[in-house]
Amino acid sequence: MLVFTSLVFIYSSLPSVDSKHTPMLKPKPRQLALQNLNPHTQNQFLSHTGKLLHLLKQCLSIKELKQIHTQMLINSIHKPNFLLPKLIDFQDFPYASTLFSQIPEPNSYAFNVMLRGLTTTWHKYPLSLHLYYRMKSLGLSPDNFTFPFLFIACWNLSEIRHGRAGHSSVVKTGFGSDGHVCHSMITMYSMCGELGCARKVFDEIPQRDSVSWNSMISGYGKMGRAQDAVGLFGEMREAGFEPNEMTLVSVLGACGDLGDVGLGQWVEDFVVEKKLELNSYLGSALIGMFGKCGDLCSARRVFDSMKKKDRVTWNAMITGYAQNGMSDEAMVLFDGMKEAGVIPDKITLVGMLSACAAIGALDMGKWIDKYASERDFQHDIYVATALVDMYAKCGSLANALRVFEDMPQKNEVTWNAMISALAFHGRACEAISLFERMTVEAGTARPNDITFVAVLSACVHVGLVDEGRRLFDLMSSSFGLIPKVEHYSCMADLLSRAGRVHEAWDLVKKMPEKPDEVTLGALLSACRKCGNVDVTEQVVQLLLELEPSNSGNYIISSNIYKGLKMWDDSARMRVLMKKRGVSKTPGCSWIETEIQLHEFHAGDNLVEISHVLKVLYEDLKDEGYTPNINAL
Repeated sequence: MLVFTSLVFIYSSLPSVDSKHTPMLKPKPRQLALQNLNPHTQNQFLSHTGKLLHLLKQCLSIKELKQIHTQMLINSIHKPNFLLPKLIDFQDFPYASTLFSQIPEPNSYAFNVMLRGLTTTWHKYPLSLHLYYRMKSLGLSPDNFTFPFLFIACWNLSEIRHGRAGHSSVVKTGFGSDGHVCHSMITMYSMCGELGCARKVFDEIPQRDSVSWNSMISGYGKMGRAQDAVGLFGEMREAGFEPNEMTLVSVLGACGDLGDVGLGQWVEDFVVEKKLELNSYLGSALIGMFGKCGDLCSARRVFDSMKKKDRVTWNAMITGYAQNGMSDEAMVLFDGMKEAGVIPDKITLVGMLSACAAIGALDMGKWIDKYASERDFQHDIYVATALVDMYAKCGSLANALRVFEDMPQKNEVTWNAMISALAFHGRACEAISLFERMTVEAGTARPNDITFVAVLSACVHVGLVDEGRRLFDLMSSSFGLIPKVEHYSCMADLLSRAGRVHEAWDLVKKMPEKPDEVTLGALLSACRKCGNVDVTEQVVQLLLELEPSNSGNYIISSNIYKGLKMWDDSARMRVLMKKRGVSKTPGCSWIETEIQLHEFHAGDNLVEISHVLKVLYEDLKDEGYTPNINAL
């Protein structure tokens, strides 16, 4: 929060101008008092002024503008309000700020022009707030041009307090019915998480237009209220408004979040029916929606149909493949992107790192790490977090720790990724230590649900039952988090591995929600080790209801009965599996050689690999290895 202990005069905050590159703004020209000149001289002066202002409108570079400004100063033509908009168009902040600071009594127009430049061109949002309050301190009233720029600054700074104060001024000055002001207020409240206030502004608009609807739908979508976005879209259509490109993009985002491929398909049909251009903005939204809904064939169809593909389009398709476990396709498309001359950006790298992590493509991941460093992306919080995750999942924990420690900023996802990595590699004490460090060092990055899943998993890997209990209790007592299915699953797994099957089963029965297949699977595995029949039968019954097509449930339960010499029950599970048409999914492996991935399935007739496996098996036998046939 910005604290305005005093209204600092904005001129002192603006930088000075280099005299080598800027004409003198305060020369000593001849003083012309227009009212004291004869009519002929007055006409000449006005003619010269008109010519210079005409040239000013037509100038195409900052160099030309400076030359015209010099002539204006020489001839005592003081027209800063004509100069300021051009300086903003040329994005020369030092020049514009110096010119503005030397206006003796700037009017509302000059303030609005500078506010526009600060918010939309130079993105200097704190200065925008300073300038707004300076304007009010001079007795100038903000108008319908001022308020939208104020609200842009507020939402970019998450300054809801100043946004509310601006809203109050809007009401007092009578601009509450102005469309642009209302739209900017809706966006400001939405981006600050105040969707109730945003909706109140929307509901009070006397005459809504398409922009009003779009602002509210977009606000819902961006803040994760996808169902509300889709619902409001329905109201918009019922009110007789036809959706435009902005509407459709927002709705497609909501469809992706909800997995509503039906409505997403309706949007695509609408685009075709209305012959809307499938540009990057709309095309990428369609690809992203189909990708989130798992319909990669439709996503690729849209991608291939687009005549012009920019980086956003390629990223949408690569991300879709990566998020749906189609890492091979993502890598092939990544090569195509480079061949097409499209330069990868941070979003591309995050998607590719996710793909590498999924299949253990360490060499490709290292290449991306090098590429990120060469382009100064390695400290980007999203790229660095994806690197931590990739290295950890590819088995290179040292590199994961290197990237993590080198990060100047870390968010919850970063800490969670590193804690999970340590847990996954069986380094439970280090994972717990990093968790404790997070609670002290992370500042605003507080432990969340995922953090506790990671640290509880660490306890599971090394059997730290008491520490797991302590952390489980810590969730609610110190952090106000309610344990979810995932946390109960970790605790059930922890107790099960320690042989406390009945304790684990009691915990499962106390869960606020029905146990999932992960929790029950962990318990079933524990029953297998302990040979616990009564719990096994209850767990198997639940598992077969949840996952009737999972071959593992039938096989494990059959092996448990076999180990207890309950031959009829063992055979019954095998018969039931066959009767339901359940088959065991063949194993799959990848081998990476020189950044090329090769995929193999169990049962593939590959003579050379079979020969190598036979030799390895003979070596294992010589070392005294005996296979566990009960696991088959």
